[in-house]
Amino acid sequence: MSNIPILKERESQIFRKGKKPFDMTCGKHSLAGSVSQRACVFCGSRVVLYPIADALHLIHGPIGCAAYTWDIRGALSSGPELHRLSFSTDLREKDVIFGGEKKLHHALIELIHQYAPKAAFVYSTCIVGIIGDDVESVCRAVGEKTGIPVLPVHSEGFKGTKKDGYKAACEAMFSLVGKGDIADISPKSINILGEFNIGGEAWMIKSYYQRMGIEIVSVMTGDGRVNDIRRSHGAALNVVQCSGSMTHLAEKMKEVYGIPYIRVSYFGLEDTSQALYDVAAHFTDDPEILESAKELVRGEIQAIYAELQQIKQKVRGKKAAIYVGGAFKAFSLIKALRYLGIKVVLAGSQTGMQEDYQTLKEMCDEDTIILDDANSLELSKYVLEKKADLFIGGVKERPIAYKLGVGFCDHNHERKIPLAGYQGMLNFAREVFRTVSSPVWQFTPKYLSSTNSHHKHPPGPPSRGEFKGKLFQMRLP
Repeated sequence: MSNIPILKERESQIFRKGKKPFDMTCGKHSLAGSVSQRACVFCGSRVVLYPIADALHLIHGPIGCAAYTWDIRGALSSGPELHRLSFSTDLREKDVIFGGEKKLHHALIELIHQYAPKAAFVYSTCIVGIIGDDVESVCRAVGEKTGIPVLPVHSEGFKGTKKDGYKAACEAMFSLVGKGDIADISPKSINILGEFNIGGEAWMIKSYYQRMGIEIVSVMTGDGRVNDIRRSHGAALNVVQCSGSMTHLAEKMKEVYGIPYIRVSYFGLEDTSQALYDVAAHFTDDPEILESAKELVRGEIQAIYAELQQIKQKVRGKKAAIYVGGAFKAFSLIKALRYLGIKVVLAGSQTGMQEDYQTLKEMCDEDTIILDDANSLELSKYVLEKKADLFIGGVKERPIAYKLGVGFCDHNHERKIPLAGYQGMLNFAREVFRTVSSPVWQFTPKYLSSTNSHHKHPPGPPSRGEFKGKLFQMRLP
């Protein structure tokens, strides 16, 4: 499989550091037939908006689109959980012929009456873009009738990439901004953008800033609330975590309300600390904020340092492949893995920009493969070629890793533990250690392929005592 030829049309989106001058194409539609790992526009919009826990999320389209639910990417809420319910207008053949506007109007009225949401988001899917339903007029009419914001999300899947879905979501969310009272907001306040609270990360990040003396006006959108978004224009600074998904909203808020923004990451010791220091540096009129940040960083690192060093001794020298949604996350992963002594041999993203890949090139070692909008065969080819011990990705990359006999760590949709912040770094290090040290990999195709030359038949399973011994060895001291 490592000898798979690359489609000629894909060659400009693959770069091997050190072999030729950097010239990488990105931001284009996925190549037909390449079975891209990238999701559609509708998926991108849902990723951004659905963690708003007290809003109604209605999918205007066939029932199959409603399969993209909370259960695929479960953002946690500290209160309401309306976002966990997936509603659809369930368009059928009759609706395609005669239109689905009446069905949409009826569904909105019924759902708003039953659940009393603070706002409603209506997602247009591919078929709606084809038949031409006037979703905006229906939303406007229902909003006037019910007295809540009913917001169309132009997320027809065929019209672009996942990044276009991010933009559609930001446009819908921006219509909420500027509608709330900001009289009691502190001048030392921020909005946190691009944190989705999959494993409770938003709560940890908020705690860091609050300990520094900074008010959090809103988190967009993890554990989000409609009223917080409505008053988010009163914050002094926007702090953008997932730059690919939320930079468009930060740019609009800067243009209309004059709110500056910075890009940060909360993954790994280095980037988490830098995020706290960068925010403290914005509020130069209060030196106590910086001193609080220094004290916080010192205490948090001291609490986990000893165990991180133990893990580092166990995993040093391993090789990892990374394929994630946004390139900014890849930057942090490379730094965190390098801290653990693990070499990154493949790094790619679904939605990276030219400057992102330039940064990746500068961060990566010679002969590292850099990919934009990869497909499963390309990922398989390079994971095998580079002999990776670990694959870090999302739900769609997991089967690739397991079929190749490579350890896998979920850094996206399905995980249940936080990976951001200081405790998140320790959680990540533990997961990496347990994954690469598991005795199960001796029974995988990768192991067997390397032993078949020495054994006429693959070695049999270890005895119960031997297996227990291997399990004992993989435990932390």
